[in-house]
Amino acid sequence: MYLIGLTGSIGMGKSATAQLFIEAGVPVYDADAAVHALYEKGGAAVVPIGVLVPQAIVDGAVDRQILGQCVLQDGDKLKQLEAIVHPLAGQSQFDFLSAAKADKAPIVVLDIPLLFETGGAGFVDCVVVVSAPFDIQKQRVLARDGMSEARFNDILAKQTPDAEKRRRADFIVDSSISIADARTQVRAILDAVEGREGVAYASRMARFESAQKEKKQEKSG
Repeated sequence: MYLIGLTGSIGMGKSATAQLFIEAGVPVYDADAAVHALYEKGGAAVVPIGVLVPQAIVDGAVDRQILGQCVLQDGDKLKQLEAIVHPLAGQSQFDFLSAAKADKAPIVVLDIPLLFETGGAGFVDCVVVVSAPFDIQKQRVLARDGMSEARFNDILAKQTPDAEKRRRADFIVDSSISIADARTQVRAILDAVEGREGVAYASRMARFESAQKEKKQEKSG
């Protein structure tokens, strides 16, 4: 199974590009959606986050805005939050990849916004970066509800610069022209990797299994 890491800065069209891979019949793991599911009512992260930050639980779900206000200025709580969420998100991805392997999917896409920032680029077979000129990116982002230029700049400051992502990419999807053009680019990428033997699946799954083993040892110790 060949693993494609899909990433791109805010407003670059990554989510729309992920849909094009789905349209082409490729299984796509959405890292953001996985975390949202953990925070929803009944999600696996609700109870432990409720213990850490009780005020962040509203109507049985995690209020992400309140949670952010409580932990972003508290380094210890942020680390504790990451210790809760990261293993749960890892398990979600492990389950997804296991199911894709069982279904004999030849290619899988991991849609991970912070792929470079978290070191995940080393655990995929190739990286696809979705990009567009800065003025188009800015226009898209500022059109979102509740978005300000100051917040946009703050988000950009926390992300790997687009130029660096493009430099490290194996493939680039230019999302600035049209959906039809992006679809053609996605098809070309799939044609280029078709039949390639992936090596990242084994290392990624071993990484998950090692993390699970360490967690069990911590609990037993």
